[in-house]
Amino acid sequence: MHRFFSVFKYKDLQRKILFSLIMLFFYRMGSHIPISGIDLTSLNNLVSSNSLISFIDLFSGGSLSRFSLFALGILPYINASIIMQLMSFVLPELKSIMEEGESGRKRISQWTRYLTVGLAVIQGLVITVGFKSFVLINFSYPFFFVYSMVGLVAGACLVMYMGELMTENGIGNGASLLIFVGIISQMPFYIKNTVGLVQSGANPLSVLFLVSVLIFIIVAIVVIQEAQRKINVQYAKRIVGRKMYGGQSTFIPLRLIQGGVLPIIFASALLQFPLVISSFIPVDAVQTFFARYYAYDGVLYNGFFCILIFFFTYFYTAISFSPVELSQNIKKYGGFIMGVRPGKPTEQYLESIVTKLTFFGAVFLSIIALLPIIAAASTNVNSFMGLGGTALLIIVGVSLDLLKQIDSFILQKEYEGMVN
Repeated sequence: MHRFFSVFKYKDLQRKILFSLIMLFFYRMGSHIPISGIDLTSLNNLVSSNSLISFIDLFSGGSLSRFSLFALGILPYINASIIMQLMSFVLPELKSIMEEGESGRKRISQWTRYLTVGLAVIQGLVITVGFKSFVLINFSYPFFFVYSMVGLVAGACLVMYMGELMTENGIGNGASLLIFVGIISQMPFYIKNTVGLVQSGANPLSVLFLVSVLIFIIVAIVVIQEAQRKINVQYAKRIVGRKMYGGQSTFIPLRLIQGGVLPIIFASALLQFPLVISSFIPVDAVQTFFARYYAYDGVLYNGFFCILIFFFTYFYTAISFSPVELSQNIKKYGGFIMGVRPGKPTEQYLESIVTKLTFFGAVFLSIIALLPIIAAASTNVNSFMGLGGTALLIIVGVSLDLLKQIDSFILQKEYEGMVN
């Protein structure tokens, strides 16, 4: 309640929130601007019957099923960010540029934008060619191909620009908020489909069980997202001049999931690449293989999903937490961990703890991703298919991150008021 009333206390915070809301409003407006020439009834039937395409449509906030200007959504930008961050580990030159500070960050951001445009062209080409059979008879396909490509690529670039504006001038991470709003916007349709399923004769207990599983997942996500391991650090007393410093005890909070929602977002986005590649291979055996085994609820798809979750969880822990740097800072300021010698032993101790935390965090993310699919398969209730653990984790994670940023802003303003 204190957080809610504090919003009306600070004009800067109000402007940031208002700016983000305006950007989200225009994003939702753009998702309802259709690219003409597609039989939307047939397209909706395809989306509703294909769980993987339905999952992609969920990330775009229903824009794909409407074949709107923002049908590609924020996925090209996310994929470009993944590639640039992975390349920084492969190319030392790129890593050195990232470590140059503000100037390096601007160069990397510019290259990410160029790569986003290239990926948007590829994904737009896949969608335009893949939806060829849905083009209305009275439309010339060459003409449709040109303006569809222009519309999809321009829409993806505009979404990328809106996300960056929200990150710089609004509150929260712009890309995450766009995905968050897209998922939230589909909730009424899932509820409507579930009510229709019950009215058509589905077992209410099965629906209740699935809803209970989803609620349990939300609670578990909140608990795990806030879970942390506290490493106690003791600082020795130091005498400087006539004053004594140090001597206090503090702790280092290590989160169970260092990367937050990013590992599962990046894993979900990267899983779409095989679909893009397979669409360019006009071989019946390849198409049948992907249709049969690479489904949203398939073993192969979810096996790759778990592998990518583990990879990106460890990847983001590696780039966001450095045991060597932390150990050096503790030693520099006269601190030590009780029972652990300073220097290399402290570094090894911190690294072992982070490795264990990362492993359990990756296991938790994998369970969260698979549990709704298992529950849906066991109950035969597919009205929530697409709204799985990935979507729930994004919803809860982005909400918690947004609240933390608001709290940090309020706390900063309160300290400034005390100083002034």
